[in-house]
Parts: sequence; structure tokens; C-alpha cells
Amino acid sequence: MKETLWGNLNKVVDKNNPYTDCYVYENGDKFYVEPVFLLKLSGMKQFVLERFNDIIVEMERLVRKNHLVVFVGEEDEEITYVDGAIYLTIQDVCNPIKVFVEDKSRGSDYGD
Repeated sequence: MKETLWGNLNKVVDKNNPYTDCYVYENGDKFYVEPVFLLKLSGMKQFVLERFNDIIVEMERLVRKNHLVVFVGEEDEEITYVDGAIYLTIQDVCNPIKVFVEDKSRGSDYGD
């Protein structure tokens, strides 16, 4: 999936994290976006279009506050490892701004 949300930022390649996009602000603040986070973010655009920009603004606020952030797809199942970074899920971004994410993906109930 080609992402253009952060086309105004420098996109860098981190050879230690080849599957995760990395973006850098002019002041050096940096964030990584794992593929599963990006997939969930894209889904949010479909369901809460009127609040989608609020989510992007909150992500930027969190990066500027913490300076080094990894937006992960699943808590405790990250694929990106960056020393000194904080790790945030889509819920960590959306819940404080009252855009609630209900992740209903789970195994099949058939056979119970």
C-alpha cells in the first residue's frame, strides 16, 4: 500500500527495520509506522472519515511530545525495534481524542 499521508516529511530507510516506514520532521523528531498500524489507520478512514484528520493531528502531537515513536499494529507483537522509542497502538492514539476503536478480529467461533 502506497502511503501519502506524510508526503511532506522526509521518508528514511532504516535497514534495521526494513518492513516499517520511517518519517522524520525537520527538527529531527522521528516516527515509524508498522504495516498493521497503517492498515488499521486506513480502516479508520472508512469508518470515521469526519474525525480522520483528528487522528493524524494526534499522531503528530504524540511524536512532537515524545520525539521518537513507533506506531505498532499490535501491543506486545511489534516488528519494529528502536532504542529509546515509545510504542503506541491505534487505541493509544484514538482513545484520548474519543475516537474509539473496537478490534473485533479474533478466531472463528465455529465448532464451539
